Amino acid sequence: MTAATVVPEVSQDLCERLLHYLELMREIEDRIELKLYRQGKILGGCYTGRGQEAIPVGSAILAEKEDWLCPTHRDMGAFLVRGMEPRRIFAQYLGRAAGPTRGRDGNMHMGDLGLHLVPIISSIGASVPVAGGIALALRYRGLSNVVFSYFGDGATSRGDWHEGVNFAAVQKLPVVYLCNNNQYAYSTPLSKQMAVPNVADRAAAYGIPAEIIDGNDVIAVYHATRRAIAQCRAGRGPYLIECKTFRMTGHSAHDPAEYVPRALFEEWSKRDPILMLQKYMVERNWSTEVDFKRLHARIRAEVDEAAEWALNSPLPDPDTLEDGVYE
Repeated sequence: MTAATVVPEVSQDLCERLLHYLELMREIEDRIELKLYRQGKILGGCYTGRGQEAIPVGSAILAEKEDWLCPTHRDMGAFLVRGMEPRRIFAQYLGRAAGPTRGRDGNMHMGDLGLHLVPIISSIGASVPVAGGIALALRYRGLSNVVFSYFGDGATSRGDWHEGVNFAAVQKLPVVYLCNNNQYAYSTPLSKQMAVPNVADRAAAYGIPAEIIDGNDVIAVYHATRRAIAQCRAGRGPYLIECKTFRMTGHSAHDPAEYVPRALFEEWSKRDPILMLQKYMVERNWSTEVDFKRLHARIRAEVDEAAEWALNSPLPDPDTLEDGVYE
């Protein structure tokens, strides 16, 4: 297991792209949870990745067009980087026909095979064997592409996670495993579900390399993902990145997270991934507070338009209720 301590420099252009997606993910999820959900316009559960934006953004931005991504409910940034429009995301959450599931699910169970985004499986660990299957299919086709498999710390305590990782390790499949270790599997703290201190410690049992990084540092995520991709494309098998982060909400909108010590929220709020990247850019004289305010205003206007468009778009036609349903 290795741990990256020195982070190489990156370009101003890359940082501007990363910041755009970090801000866009945060603004969309705030609009979904703090407004639309509380107005009763979104039914069912509502899950966000607030505080964890650096992980999907810093990794997905490296994916090639023919690579595949298996994101979770905390990884909206991956959808945005891959080109899913905010209006389609809002339509999904509002149960509209224009959403990726065409109104079949007013929630986060969305994907787009055209964008190589595999729909979310609620039991997050269950997507790990799926990622391995996709990677095996890529090998059969003689392609050098990679699968990005996202999951939380809780998923690594499930049997299907271990089976999926073991299979990929034995077959040396091109899977980049990205663990959003946000300290809690719903309400279960890490120390109550694992006897080892780190998720990355589990990789050694399967003979695959792993590293631990600051999951709130989008640049660290970017460089770790580059290392993982290089391993996979070279045919040396999967690679695990454990991203240490923190869930700045409850498990979902209906969970007040009273089981989490308040001091942890205060501590991690100082390490907000957006603020960390902004600090990096200011230190290099690439941006100012004025630039950040202008970016936020543009993103807010984009989100305003997308939400309004989705609210005014039609619900699915009741006559299509049985379409695509097995007998």
